[in-house]
Amino acid sequence: MLVSLIGSWIQTMAQSWLVFQITNSAFLLGLVGFLGSIPVFFLSLFAGVLADRVNKRKILIVTQCVFMFLAFLLAVLTQLKWITASQIMAIALLNGIVMAFDAPTRQAIVVELSGKQHLFNAIVLNSVAFNSSRIIGPALAGILVAVAGMSGCFYVNGISFLAVIVALFLIRVENEKVIKKKNHALKDLKEGLVFIKNNRDILILISMVGVVSLFGVSYMILMPVFAEQVLKVGIKGLGMLMSFSGLGALAGALTLARLGNFKYKGRLLNFSALIFSFALIVFSLSKIYLLSLITLALIGATGVTSIALVNTVIQTKVGDEFRGRVMSIFMLTFAGFLPFGNLIAGSMAQRLGASTCVLISGIICALFFSAVNVIYPKIRYLN
Repeated sequence: MLVSLIGSWIQTMAQSWLVFQITNSAFLLGLVGFLGSIPVFFLSLFAGVLADRVNKRKILIVTQCVFMFLAFLLAVLTQLKWITASQIMAIALLNGIVMAFDAPTRQAIVVELSGKQHLFNAIVLNSVAFNSSRIIGPALAGILVAVAGMSGCFYVNGISFLAVIVALFLIRVENEKVIKKKNHALKDLKEGLVFIKNNRDILILISMVGVVSLFGVSYMILMPVFAEQVLKVGIKGLGMLMSFSGLGALAGALTLARLGNFKYKGRLLNFSALIFSFALIVFSLSKIYLLSLITLALIGATGVTSIALVNTVIQTKVGDEFRGRVMSIFMLTFAGFLPFGNLIAGSMAQRLGASTCVLISGIICALFFSAVNVIYPKIRYLN
C-alpha cells in the first residue's frame, strides 16, 4: 500500500498542476478535488453493505484494477495531448466512485488480516504508510514532472497499483467473515444505522470524526493564503508548512506504533482531540513563521493520533457482521464530509479572512470535544 499511496500522491500533485495549466482556474482546481471525493459521501454506505456480503479481497482486487486502468487512461490521454479539463473531471469522478467502495472495504479487512490482538498496530502502520507517502509522493512528483512530464507521473501511478494487486493475490485471509444474508440491501443498511444509533460509544466516536472532517482539517486548503498573506513566506515557505504538517502526522503515527496496544486509549484520544483544537487556535493567531511550523506539526501529530484511536476503538467494539457497514459510516464522516468542510472553509475565509476562519474552526472543535468530555465522561475509559 505504501508504494501505491506514493504513486497516488504523485498523480494528485501532477493532476492539479495539469488542471491549472489547461484552465488557469482556481475554481476548476477545487472542482476536480470536489468531484474526486464527493462520491464517498453518497456511495460509501452501500459499499459497506457490499463489504459485509461479498469477499472483501475480491472487492479490493477489482477496485485496484480499476484505479490502475484510470491512471493509465489519464497517462495516455495526456501523452497524446488529447486531454481536456472535462476528461480530467470525469476521471476524477470515476476515481471517487471507486474510492467509495475501496476505502471502507480496506478498513474492514484489516482486522481479518491482523486479528484483534494486533489491530491497533495494524491501523497505526496504515497511518504510517499514508503519512510517509504524503511526504515522499509530492517531493517525487516535482522531480518526475521535470524528468518524465505529467504523463510520466500518471504512468508511475498506474504501475504502483501492481504492488497492491500482487499482494492481494498472494494474501490468504484465514479469518475472513462474509455474512450470507437474504435481506434486501436497504434493510441491511438500515440495520447498520440502527446498530450505530443504539451503540452510544460508536455514535460519539463517529461524531468526533465528523466534526474534525467538517471543521478541523479544512485549514489545509487555506495554507497558500497563510503562506502568501499572513506569514508572507511565499511558495518555498508553503512547502515547509505542508511538510511540517506531514512530518508531525508521521511522528504521531510512529509514536502510537511504539506505544503498542496500551490501555485507556480514550484518555489519549480525549487529550489529543483537545490539543488538536487549541493548536488550531494558536496557528490561526500566529504571525511568526517558526511558531506556525511548530503548531502545524502538533496539529498533524494529534490529528493522526485521534483518528487512529477512534478507528481502533470502533473496530474493537463492532461485531464482524456489522464491520463493513460501520466502517463505511466511519469513511463517510472521515472522507465524505471533507468536501463540505472545504466549501465551508472557503466561503468563511472569503468573507472573514483565513485566520478568522481557522480560529472559528478551532473554537468549534474545542467546544465540541470539551462538551463530549463533560457530557460523556465514559469516553476517557474506552479501550
